[in-house]
Amino acid sequence: MKVNILLASYNGQSFIGQQIESIQQQTFTDWTLWIRDDGSTDKTLDVVKSYMAEDERIRLLPNPNQKNLGVIKSFHRLLKQEQADYYFFSDQDDVWLPEKLSLCLEKAQEFAKECPLLIYTDLSVVDEQLNVLYPSMIKTQSHHANTSLRQELTENTVTGGTMMINHALAQNWTETENLLMHDWYLALLAAALGQLVYLDTPTELYRQHSDNVLGARTWSKRMRNWLQPHKFFTKYWWLITASQKQAALLLDKDLSQPNRDLIEAYVGLLDKPLVERIGLLKKYQFAKNRWFHTFIFRMLIVTKFAYRRK
Repeated sequence: MKVNILLASYNGQSFIGQQIESIQQQTFTDWTLWIRDDGSTDKTLDVVKSYMAEDERIRLLPNPNQKNLGVIKSFHRLLKQEQADYYFFSDQDDVWLPEKLSLCLEKAQEFAKECPLLIYTDLSVVDEQLNVLYPSMIKTQSHHANTSLRQELTENTVTGGTMMINHALAQNWTETENLLMHDWYLALLAAALGQLVYLDTPTELYRQHSDNVLGARTWSKRMRNWLQPHKFFTKYWWLITASQKQAALLLDKDLSQPNRDLIEAYVGLLDKPLVERIGLLKKYQFAKNRWFHTFIFRMLIVTKFAYRRK
């Protein structure tokens, strides 16, 4: 069984060493860690090379011109670098708990290798010093973890640093444009073509700090949205329309007819007249993971309030 761990780094000198060490401390040890640096201007590469000198399992994907591709294309390059049976995705500033690899790999054995598979877990949100802020990110932010295509179309609950995919799913990742994020798109692929599986246990410490490119939703971020309602609606509409563009990419895949009908209904929602929009919302029960956001989402779809077609 070949296991590749994929880590995309960018100006991560402060924490990347701790993340690499947490990977080295996994109970499952037969892995290869592939790192692609996305043009760091700090000492990230020096830190990575120091670990490479001591551990032959750690390898650096060449980037001679220090080209900056962004997180999605970086992970896609890493994934296509070398074939494996299973691929784990790693952020540069988190800390993995020792059983992370073994728990996911054990669960994966329940599924046929031909079945596109994504397994993800809960995570604990921590501060820079790894003090726990929220023991469960799923329970704090999403109410429940998504395992169905209908749920995942409108809202993502898969955090990239917790997920593992098999090669059957990796082969289906052929697009890098019009993706909101690689973890969301891979979750959609898994739910549409195979299995999206959630393990209800934290397997990583998700570090929040001032340099996070992405991060957990905090009360301060939420308050800024509510204090600027015009920006709130603009962002909400962007999220809806961008998720529709992302979902439309699935229509090129070999889908079951029910899944194709579901995706087409979601992608085309805003093109329908009022009565049809209401009917599709009722038929497919499109929703968010919390009742209040479901209310906002459905109200916007029905009324098209502040919607600007692009």
